[in-house]
Amino acid sequence: MTTTMEYHNPVLLHPTVDGLNIKPDGVYVDVTFGGGGHSKEILKRLGPNGRLFAFDQDEDALANALPDERFTLINENFRFLKRFLRFHGVKAVDGILADLGVSSHQFDVPERGFSTRFDAELDMRMSQKNDLNAYRVVNEYEEQDLRRVFFDYGELKNAPVLARTIVEARRDYPIKTTDELKDVLKKYLPEKVRNKILAQIYQAIRIEVNQEMDVLKEFIEQSLEVLKPGGRFSVISYHSLEDRLVKRFIKNGMFEGEPERDFFGNFSVPFKTIGKLIVPDNEEIKINNRARSAKLRVAEKI
Repeated sequence: MTTTMEYHNPVLLHPTVDGLNIKPDGVYVDVTFGGGGHSKEILKRLGPNGRLFAFDQDEDALANALPDERFTLINENFRFLKRFLRFHGVKAVDGILADLGVSSHQFDVPERGFSTRFDAELDMRMSQKNDLNAYRVVNEYEEQDLRRVFFDYGELKNAPVLARTIVEARRDYPIKTTDELKDVLKKYLPEKVRNKILAQIYQAIRIEVNQEMDVLKEFIEQSLEVLKPGGRFSVISYHSLEDRLVKRFIKNGMFEGEPERDFFGNFSVPFKTIGKLIVPDNEEIKINNRARSAKLRVAEKI
């Protein structure tokens, strides 16, 4: 188990919690508990009758559970938000906070296989309970499926050649580690943009392993169901795929297409946007490099 010390500073701490507009006796959910930074700030603002539920599917996060009777930590994926709130007798909440993406801790533990900095077995599971890992994606996926993963989730224009190269290489021997994967693809990793392309490749595999886009859609739809009218939704995303889903749902109440308009050309939306898009300042990025791509959107259920 890992101690809190190894988890880094929470990103956009005050703006994210400010966005929740906390009522002292309200019920709130932090669906990405991690080191507990956002949760601690929420608890500071809650009165004795307030409640905070937190979700984290990573076993390591359990070591950071907060000793506060107003707090409950649920060791589950936030795609089960509604189910586990119901289990705890909660049908409606006043605010939901999500800090998406991989935690700094997960990047910093070499054997998890998330980081391009370390050699490790191909894993990339956010929860060790999952059957699918990066090894299986790289070694068992058909070429067309690998191509889809790299194109859809890494936004890599050379997805076809990356997929073909992996399939050809694994005919001789399985690709077991992150360094072996880099070695197989080295021809397509020119020094100038090596880190950027590697990050896109890792991101694509990680999203597939953890079904991140499906999970995010399920979570956003359930958030709308469990939020009370006037309840707040405060979400930090780290790449354009996540941010696009969050932004579109807040704006239209759907992920694709346009909502149906009535006879007068109006359509009803479930959320209203609160404030403008918030990004970290240079000071925060200096302290916490993970913050550099963060985008915070806040919305209120109508």
